Amino acid sequence: MAEADAARARLNDDMALAAQGDRAAFARVYARTSNKLYGVVLRVLHDREAAEDVLQEVYLKIWDRAASFEPGRASPITWMATIARNSAIDSRRSRERRHEDADGTDLADRGIASTASAPMPADERIGLVQCLRLLDEHQRQFIRSAFFDGYSYAELAQHASVPLGTMKSWIRRGLDRLRLCLDAD
Repeated sequence: MAEADAARARLNDDMALAAQGDRAAFARVYARTSNKLYGVVLRVLHDREAAEDVLQEVYLKIWDRAASFEPGRASPITWMATIARNSAIDSRRSRERRHEDADGTDLADRGIASTASAPMPADERIGLVQCLRLLDEHQRQFIRSAFFDGYSYAELAQHASVPLGTMKSWIRRGLDRLRLCLDAD
């Protein structure tokens, strides 16, 4: 634990120096955090090349915003991971909007198709979209936000002002309903 505290203190110190324009300190921040932040971005985008591009943008934002980092509010890696996740989500939404503009694909169809780890046959994708439409609006939105946009259950619970357990139950019940609907087809 002492080792983790020391690493956090070094990262805090380097962030403070980077906020003053110290490029060497910022290079150390990058060296200590780039693998973790790349993982955060890749988890949202599922595309290595896009994740590398977004990661560059993330570090530009971190450099520009280093002076606004407050060590008492969050750890440096938590602060940077939030920037990375939000940037990745913004990038994904932007790419999806461009894709929608190009081919007129429905948002629900596109979101489902883009998050599948393996290509999903069109009839299965249509079935999933139809089953999603059977859920109430809140369940549908929470499931999309959790699985398509990369939000954590805790973030969704905070946004909805409900306990974490409640959010997990809502999503689990929605997934159960989806499963029943898809099995009926």
